[in-house]
Parts: sequence; structure tokens; C-alpha cells
Amino acid sequence: MSSRVLRKLQGDKDFPNKLVDEKNSDLDSDLENNGAKKKKPLNVNRFNLLTQQSHSESEVKEDDDHETEVSLDVREPMEEGHDASRRKKKKKRRKKVETKASRRSSEDNMEADDIYDLPLDPEMPESSQLPSMESASSINELLQVTRKSLNPNTELKKKFGSRIVEGERSKRRGRGYVKSSWLVSPRDNWPPATKIGISMKYIETKPPDNVFFSFVHSPVYQQVEHKFLDAVETFNPDNVVAVINSHPYHVDALIQLSDMCKLSEDLQMAAELNERALYCLECAFHANFNLARGNCRLDYKQQENRPFFITLFKHMMFVGQRSCYRTSLELCKLILSLDPEGDPMGVLLCLDFYALRSAKYSWFISLFDLWESTRNLSQLPNFAFSVAMAYFLLAQERGGDSDLTSSADHYLQEALIYFPGALMPLLEKCLVQVDPIISGHPFFTTVAMKDVRMSLQQLIQLYVHRNYHLWKDQTLLDWLVANALQVVTRFQIQDPVFNEAQSNRAKRYIELPRNLVRHFLLSDIKEVPGALPIDSQGAGMSFDPLPPLQSIDLYTRVERRSRAHDNSSVLSMFFRSALPNFNMNAPARNAGALDELRLILVHCESIALDHVATKAGAKDIY
Repeated sequence: MSSRVLRKLQGDKDFPNKLVDEKNSDLDSDLENNGAKKKKPLNVNRFNLLTQQSHSESEVKEDDDHETEVSLDVREPMEEGHDASRRKKKKKRRKKVETKASRRSSEDNMEADDIYDLPLDPEMPESSQLPSMESASSINELLQVTRKSLNPNTELKKKFGSRIVEGERSKRRGRGYVKSSWLVSPRDNWPPATKIGISMKYIETKPPDNVFFSFVHSPVYQQVEHKFLDAVETFNPDNVVAVINSHPYHVDALIQLSDMCKLSEDLQMAAELNERALYCLECAFHANFNLARGNCRLDYKQQENRPFFITLFKHMMFVGQRSCYRTSLELCKLILSLDPEGDPMGVLLCLDFYALRSAKYSWFISLFDLWESTRNLSQLPNFAFSVAMAYFLLAQERGGDSDLTSSADHYLQEALIYFPGALMPLLEKCLVQVDPIISGHPFFTTVAMKDVRMSLQQLIQLYVHRNYHLWKDQTLLDWLVANALQVVTRFQIQDPVFNEAQSNRAKRYIELPRNLVRHFLLSDIKEVPGALPIDSQGAGMSFDPLPPLQSIDLYTRVERRSRAHDNSSVLSMFFRSALPNFNMNAPARNAGALDELRLILVHCESIALDHVATKAGAKDIY
């Protein structure tokens, strides 16, 4: 409580000394004073004190409450009726003042952990954090997210009702206070996230208002990381589990074990382990790391930052598997906002799917219009077809708008001309009996497969496998077939755009960029294998797949000491024997050549996870 306010209220400058004297007075004098006539308090308007400076708004509010209680004790009984009406008036006046100061007061009363939420409130932007006046022309504005939209429970409540969702959550409830979070809800069986050894620091601010941060590992955490890397080198899941048992919030170990559980088809455990890693990283956020604004950046080349990208991407995939497509779209936007120029996770290959699934057609078209001139999004098969579908579905929403329908037809025909190899696999996936005019036409058969590079085939396969469900609507199929027939007609009249498209397919798509290959690896779609790039020496592990070539590493995998084959695992020896320069009697020094097999080795040896779970019990990984 502010002593200055109390002194003014009591009219005594020596108020602290008076308190000491009162404490030292004996009981008899107190009883005598109680029988004496009360001294009339000074006529001070207590509510004017609220507008004066003090240590905090919350202290003024406490003073006001205290004054009301004291005044009730010192009043004469004969004034009770009159005072009751006065109290009602005071309550009304105080309520108005409290309404104005409610936001400041709630902030002052926060606990230390509650302050964690303060800078992330999208409704309370600082003047320097306000978005620019460029409206939709700003990529930061397009990539803004809200707290509710990042919570999959919000979407589940809309689909299944709040009673079912809250009922499931209440069964797991019973834990004390935990730090609130944006991305995941901590579970009851998780240990407290204290002294995790990870923090975040501010780096710099670059125009037009992009703020750069970086994660930082403490010396203790670095020691644990080295233990984990040693455990990974053994290719023994038991050793990874041991690291988690001793350090429950070691991020890379949680990611690694999550992948092992996924390969063992324990998707629920895999998602939970990834959520725990994400929660750990969120607890380390800088106070000004604002997820909502879309202007906070992380450098993917920095090794400590990469786990946040990877856990976010995996979380997006797990949430999408629960049909929470709007939440996955918001996570896509969040990942892209961390590095919109580099897009290290290749989220542009899946962003269209979640945007269409969540019916965010206008937003998707705005993003396409903003970046098409600088990033050639139409050269990606998924964007070429999806922007056409977005226009068509938006036209249907608006009652068959002719301009939107015309744009949809234009973009769809362009997509079919530039990527003719996508039509037949798409129709086959939708189990459609293809029109003979289309199936027998050379443009969609022989021409479509002529001079098509492997990288383009992979992009088309990824789009067809991920998006074919969207085309199963009969209205969309009829629209697709009608425009395919229009393309056949344009081909017969030798439209010049066909030669341009043919030249484009021959010159481009020489090799997939490293970030798109990383997307293939993390998506883990069996029907669409992702080929490693030529410069993939050091392909990394599943917790850090395909590190960037200009990686800034805090931890380096030192070349393993020479070891004879009798110290190697049998499974490792088996895969090494597939190498052309394998020598059974030579030590395994060729770490660079083995890097490309490391992911396969870890995936194969993770089959032993079932044995580990049976042996150690499920509680060991909590």
C-alpha cells in the first residue's frame, strides 16, 4: 500500500512512526481509547487520490477498499441509514473509476508467470508495434494470427460442441497453476517447466518493423545436448529415453522420441512428446516475442532456432490430422512469419490445402496476389491449381459472381497447360471415369510426360496426394473436366502459350530447393518420396533434417573415433555393407557417406521402441 496516499488520507506526515507507536501501546490504553470519542477524520475526497500518481494503480484500488472498510467501523450507529445511501453512491462512482483502470489494475495484480502473457495480447498493441498503413499489401499483416485460432480446442468446440471438448479436458484436470500458453496446453502428467536451460534474446530490428530474436542455450543445457548427441550416435532408443528421463524438457530428445513413436504408429504419444517440446520452447519466449503481430523473425541458420521451426511444423501436421484445418492454417502463417523470405519448412507447399479446407479463400487470393510478382507462386503446381479453386469457391459463395468465375477458369486452364501431368492422376484418385476426349488426347498423355524433370514430378505427386480430397465434389469435378476440354480446344488451334509452357518445364525444376526437400522429409508421405539434393552431405538427423548449408552451429558432430566392426551394431554393419567402398575390416570413418543413411538407421532401429516401452514402462518417458 502506498504510504504517501495513506499519509494524505490520515493527515499525518509521521504516519510510519504512528504505526510503530500503536504497535507498542498496551491493551489497557487501547480499551480506554475505544471508549473515548472518535476523532472526526479529515474531509478528504478519497476518490481524487485515484487520479494522482502512486506506485501502481492496484495500490490505489487497495487503498480505496481499505478506506471503505475503515469508514464503516468508525461511523456512529445513528448515521447508518444516511451512510448506506452514501455507500451506494460511492460504489457507483468507484465502479466507473475501476472500469477505466481495470486493464492497468489487472496487469499490476499479475503474478510473475502471468506477465508471460502480457506482451502477446493482440488487443493491446504498443504504438511501435501497430501494423503499417499498407493494409493488405503488408505481408506481416497477412501473417498475423490470434490466440484463439492457435488453439485446436476452439475449432473442435465448433465441430463437436463445447460440452464434449470440455468434458474430455475436465477428466484430465486437477493440476495446480501452470503457465498459460498460446500453442499447446500443458498436460497434468508433465513435470513443471522450470530451469529448462533455454532462453531467448533480442538481436535487432530491421525495416520495416521486423524484430529478430534468437534462442539461447545455457551451459548446463549444452552439456545435456552433448549427452543426447552421444546417445543418438549409438542408434539405441534406450539411450534417448534415458536422456528424457533425466531431463524431461530436452527438446531434441523429445523430437527424436516423437519420431520413433510415430514410426511405431503410436501417433498419440508422438503428438504429446512434440507438444511438450513446443511448450518448453514457448516457456523460453522473450517478453517482446509477439506471435500475433507477424513481424517477429528467427534465423533458421542458427542451430538453436531450428527446433522451434521443426516442432511447429510437426504440431501443424498432427493438428491437421485431427481435421483442425483452421488451426493448421494459423500455424502455417506463424511458421511463415518467422522467416517469410526463406520459408525453411516449405509451408507454401501445404498452406493452400489448409486455406481451402478452412474456407479462407479471400485471404489465400490476397497472399497469391501479393507474392506472385516477386516469388512466382504460380510455378508451384499446388498454388497454380489452388488459386483457381479459391476463385471458383469464392464465386459460389457470392452467388455465382461472373468476374470471379472467369478468373477461376483462366487460372485453372493456365494450371492445366503448365502442369498437364497432374490431370490424369488427379482424376484417377477421385475415381472418375475420364472422358475419352481427354484421356486419349496426346497433350495429357505423351506431351505431359515429355521432358518432365523428377523434381516437377515430385511436386505434382505431392499436390495430387494431399489435395485430391478437395476435388471429390461433383461440382468441382464438372468444372475441372469442362476446362480440360477447353484446353484441348486451345491446343488444337496451336495457342502460343503451349510452347511457352513446354519451354518453362524444360528450363525450370532442375533440382528442388533445399527447403522443399526438407518439407518432403518432414511430411513423411510414403507415396511421395523426397529425393535428397546433390549437396546433401550431412543430411542430419530427424530432429534436424537437412541443415542449411550456411548453418551457424553451436554443436558440431565431431568425426567419430575409429572403431572396429566388432564395436558396431549388427544393423549398422548391415547398412554399411551396402556402400560400394565398404571394407569389413576397416573402421567406420566415412561419416559423410553414412550421413545419408542415418535417418534410415534411426527409423529401422526405432522398431525396438516397443521393447523399450514394455521394459521401462510408459512412465519412464514422462
